[in-house]
Amino acid sequence: MTVKQLQNEILNLKRKVDITILAHYYQAIEIQEIADFLGDSLILSRIAKEKANTEYIIFAGVDFMAETASIINQDKHVLLPNYDSCCPMAAYLTPEKVREFKKNYPELPAVVYVNSTAAVKAECDVCCTSSNAVKIVKAMKEVHNVDAVLFGPDANLADYAEQISKIKTIKMPENGHCYVHSQITVEDIKAVRKEHPISKLLVHPECVRDVRNLADFVGSTAQMYKYAKDSPSEVQNFIIGTEEGLLERMAQDFPNKNFYVAKEKLICHNMKKHNLELIKYLLENPEDKNHEVKVPIDIAKRALIPIEKMLSYS
Repeated sequence: MTVKQLQNEILNLKRKVDITILAHYYQAIEIQEIADFLGDSLILSRIAKEKANTEYIIFAGVDFMAETASIINQDKHVLLPNYDSCCPMAAYLTPEKVREFKKNYPELPAVVYVNSTAAVKAECDVCCTSSNAVKIVKAMKEVHNVDAVLFGPDANLADYAEQISKIKTIKMPENGHCYVHSQITVEDIKAVRKEHPISKLLVHPECVRDVRNLADFVGSTAQMYKYAKDSPSEVQNFIIGTEEGLLERMAQDFPNKNFYVAKEKLICHNMKKHNLELIKYLLENPEDKNHEVKVPIDIAKRALIPIEKMLSYS
């Protein structure tokens, strides 16, 4: 069966089942094409809360995203096509580590990136995404009347929030990072810019500071997408410093513009563990509990508070 045939079968099944399919920009393009909604973490969090008005939600993303959807929608069934689709960054921070940092810095609010487990979210004061990290850090300074915040698990995003906001971020832990974005180096950027000298460089805030400082624009996947979409007609060339799924999406949506990878093989292998066959299986077997992500009610209630606070600040 071809990809197109499988996509058509999925689209036909969707008409018969009360299911919403959410997909992150890092998903394979064939999954993006059959999703009801696409976005980055912030957009998908909002959609899960406001627009996913179905009994079942299939979340083509990594586990923490499905957990967030479950927290927001305790009365719904959130399904993860491949349960092994996890985020290695989230493993850098545990609830015990958050409590230890809070004990050492009792006066400081804890800001936790959505790339974290539900149990970690339950220990924090507010969540953030790469789209709104700077805004959240500024809000915490004002609300808590402090000059610093605890921030985890991504040290590079924490550094970016500190660089832009001028508010100190104490990293929880010091070495947390995304293995995709942190592998981009200054040498990579110099090489690709030499090859495509008139291109605009767009990078994710999870990149190291030296790489971010070379960029024309730093932003989340959705913000990079918007930057390319809204660029004037004379700006036609872009180097994209994030997972290659976003580049595929933009190349398809903006065929008159040219997109180049900042480095070869920028692939989140965990995001890519989903496939059309698994999504089709869930449409046929939505009641399969082996694929359901259900956050325990006590953790969900506590984690919902920082998530809703994040959405209110955004």
